[in-house]
Amino acid sequence: MLELHDAPLAPLTTFRLGGPATRLVTATTDAEVVAAVREADADGTPLLVIGGGSNLVIGDKGFAGTALRIATSGFDLVGTTLELAAGEVWTDAVARTVQAGLAGVECLAGIPGSAGATPIQNVGAYGQEVSTTITEVIAYDRRAGETVTLGNEECAFSYRHSRFKADPERYVVLRVRFDLEDADGLSAPVKYAETARALGVEPGDRVPLTQARETVLKLRAGKGMVLDAEDHDTWSAGSFFTNPILTDADFAVFHARVKERLGEDAVPPAYPAGEGRTKTSAAWLIDKAGFTKGYGSGPARISGKHTLALTNRGQATTEDLLVLAREVVAGVREAFGVTLVNEPVMVGVGL
Repeated sequence: MLELHDAPLAPLTTFRLGGPATRLVTATTDAEVVAAVREADADGTPLLVIGGGSNLVIGDKGFAGTALRIATSGFDLVGTTLELAAGEVWTDAVARTVQAGLAGVECLAGIPGSAGATPIQNVGAYGQEVSTTITEVIAYDRRAGETVTLGNEECAFSYRHSRFKADPERYVVLRVRFDLEDADGLSAPVKYAETARALGVEPGDRVPLTQARETVLKLRAGKGMVLDAEDHDTWSAGSFFTNPILTDADFAVFHARVKERLGEDAVPPAYPAGEGRTKTSAAWLIDKAGFTKGYGSGPARISGKHTLALTNRGQATTEDLLVLAREVVAGVREAFGVTLVNEPVMVGVGL
């Protein structure tokens, strides 16, 4: 294992923000990951697990403890069964499944980060979520002190949530297993309306896998959601806020606030989210509350391409980012009575 002290963490995150860790350990095998976790737990040392760093907001003071960077590798494909090591670059893994002619994750192309992070967040985009193809997650259970295998139902997946996110101090993901689909080179049925429009098909249709992946990459790039070192709109964590899910009663109150603020003809986005629950759009709320693309005058601003992304324009601090995020949360709450929830994991800071 590679070990550094007083190690900068900002370069390990897509925000490029945050102070140093007391100690940074890079593990390249599952055994090294488990050994580092056990050592930290035995010593009572705080532990921060880092994969691709695409979903982290680290405070300016850094992390007083051991930061464990998981850099394991492994892409094992047998038939339609895929096993990925936690450290595999997710967008590269998606590209390889498409090349192999297998469907199920092609609309998750371009999402930055590592494979091990996907079940934690139940990563999803453009009508697909990893929970629909994950069969098992192999993880180190810090409470039991052993490696365990959790089936799909045991992972308790829901919208941008899982058992791993609910209990972040317990599990360290080592490997993820997927069951993909051989549809003769075609994608899974297209579910997302924007994707269907871009492809020129109807929802439910299938298209060539390569076409689906390339279309999603173009859509993401147009929103600054594909990493590009030269484009500060991509110096972000992607979507900073989750889409609110409201009870029927709360949605009725929200709907009334929308009409009061925007006029009787205004209709907010609404999507079924289970019995008695409706999901609305965080991006719509942010925009209609007055925080448009490019909003801000400091080193942290809303993306010029997408209102849901907060960005580092190159000289920002984490506190600059948090000031902007708090302003957006307060503004949306005042305008519509809805409280936005951050999607990235906060380390040493909070909204």
